[in-house]
Amino acid sequence: MAGLFSGSPKHEAPEPLEGPVVATITGGTILWFVLFVVQLPFYGWFDDRGQAWWVWTCLAGGGLGLIGIWYVRRRDAALKRAAALEEGRESTGEPQSS
Repeated sequence: MAGLFSGSPKHEAPEPLEGPVVATITGGTILWFVLFVVQLPFYGWFDDRGQAWWVWTCLAGGGLGLIGIWYVRRRDAALKRAAALEEGRESTGEPQSS
């Protein structure tokens, strides 16, 4: 199997894209919950056709989105703390640790 990909060129991985991650995850989570609430009155229709999983998928998406919001907010705060610490080291001339 290793020989199968031996001719592939090796490239350095690109830098990750950074954007409004917290807003994106929050918006997606709200969308999942809205879809759940909109489908809820039609639960019987979905259930009669064996498609009730559509409703529960939206609820699961909203629940996982809440975990995602918690995660990206903590990540964003940690990145801001690290940037502030790095900026403080640069302004005071302290040696940087690798």
